[in-house]
Amino acid sequence: MLTTKQHELLCFIDERLKDTGVSPSFEEMKDELGLKSKSGIHRLISALEEREFLRRLPNRARALEVLKLPEGGMVAPAPSNVVEMHPPASSHAPSPVREVAPANDDILEIPLHGKIAAGMPIEAIEGQSALSVPAALLGPGEHYALEVSGDSMIEAGILDGDYALIQKTEIARDGEIVVALIHEEEATLKYLHKDNGSVRLDPANAAYEPQVYGPGEVRIQGKMAGLLRRY
Repeated sequence: MLTTKQHELLCFIDERLKDTGVSPSFEEMKDELGLKSKSGIHRLISALEEREFLRRLPNRARALEVLKLPEGGMVAPAPSNVVEMHPPASSHAPSPVREVAPANDDILEIPLHGKIAAGMPIEAIEGQSALSVPAALLGPGEHYALEVSGDSMIEAGILDGDYALIQKTEIARDGEIVVALIHEEEATLKYLHKDNGSVRLDPANAAYEPQVYGPGEVRIQGKMAGLLRRY
């Protein structure tokens, strides 16, 4: 199953091949998908190759072959730990978010600190309120919630206006989604990767570049435990 951008790129390449018999250039792909750099296209094509939707033909420039298209135009769903808040009483359209049935009926109130990526440390956000959360979404430890601002994690199913449920911790493993405080000034929600003493924060949106920082420039303030979405 593909992400939205992977699906868009695959369909664009397939349509161009059918129309002209020639693959679009990387510049054309970048413009079609509205990306800021061609490096995002390279990552998308590599991901499509790994999933065996696409193949590069050797010894030929701009030579791509579409091996298959996703059945029914399916794209990757939102993470399984997303829960829908206040769903409508009736709807004919299927929800893009799977509703998770809590293992019990306990509801917990956790602090709602404000918006992530709002340009200030988590501790500096004033006027804290509370958010009611099904206990089944939270594991052990202390938690807080942040309202997501922006689209840098959309390919991980995290949308603008969602509520990220964060487990407080200063330790996280490679590949986990974390709240990272940069230069003690700006908080952001990104994938964490460590490499020879440096820290790389990866977005889940091919339109954005990874951010690389040196030792001591990034402090982990928590890792993502779940997501709430309000309709």
